[in-house]
Amino acid sequence: MDEQTLAWWQRKEIQGARALVLSSLSFSLMTVCVKKLGGRIPVSEIVLVRSLVSIALTGTAMLHGRVNPYGSNLPLLLLRGICGSIALLCFFEAITALPLASATVLQYTYPTFTAGAAWLLLGERLRRRIGIAVVLGWIGVVLVIQPEWLGVGTGGLAVQPVMAALGGAMFTALAYVCVRHLSAKEHPLLIILYFPLVSIPLTLPMVMQNGAWPLGLDWVWLLGVGVLTQLGQIWVTKGLSYLPAAKATSLNYVQVLFAASWGWIWFNESITAFTCMGAALVLGASFISLSSRRA
Repeated sequence: MDEQTLAWWQRKEIQGARALVLSSLSFSLMTVCVKKLGGRIPVSEIVLVRSLVSIALTGTAMLHGRVNPYGSNLPLLLLRGICGSIALLCFFEAITALPLASATVLQYTYPTFTAGAAWLLLGERLRRRIGIAVVLGWIGVVLVIQPEWLGVGTGGLAVQPVMAALGGAMFTALAYVCVRHLSAKEHPLLIILYFPLVSIPLTLPMVMQNGAWPLGLDWVWLLGVGVLTQLGQIWVTKGLSYLPAAKATSLNYVQVLFAASWGWIWFNESITAFTCMGAALVLGASFISLSSRRA
């Protein structure tokens, strides 16, 4: 059936946008679980547990769907797993040391990296409206962070977790470009599978050296990290298969809104007028991206 004859909610662009918003919701709830662990469990152990849950769920789904576990582009699948694993380690490190909203908005500088990487590596044209959406989203991110040079807020975030968050953003961008390229030929579950396949051998030596046994509700939060990340990966992979990388990641700015909400509800993090202004710009960037049918 021709795309133009479909109802608006059935069009690939709308399906992709819906999947990306759901992925942002899942990832934002995942950050709550990480924050709830409160640094009691090493970041490498959280990533390892998340990977074990993911490989179990993905493997089951692949068996049920009879998906071939061998891809046609093994080097790129492994690169996607490496970039995603490093990004997750960096992001979790930032979450444990920074306010939830600050860690999330720093992570969400990655659309700028993604737009550039998609232009350089995939040859995707950076159209004007996508460029505007990225700029607006970046301004919104700055307003949410409220650095000292703005003359508002406290600023003074620790350098190491900030650099970890920015490093995570860069590797997230590289991982998303890999997903965008792989999604043209590979099954989404196969792309997801290579994330934990790489994460497990990467984090296992760290856990064996510095691991801690979870207690009480730690098990609930660890399971939540695994399940919610899995859902987020499924939806973001679907979304990226329908939308260009730069446009898709501009839509993912909506996770900043979720992070600010959960930070206020769960951790008593304040929401200022500048935070609201930044959130409005972030949401505006998403709407611009969605309305740019040809971008």
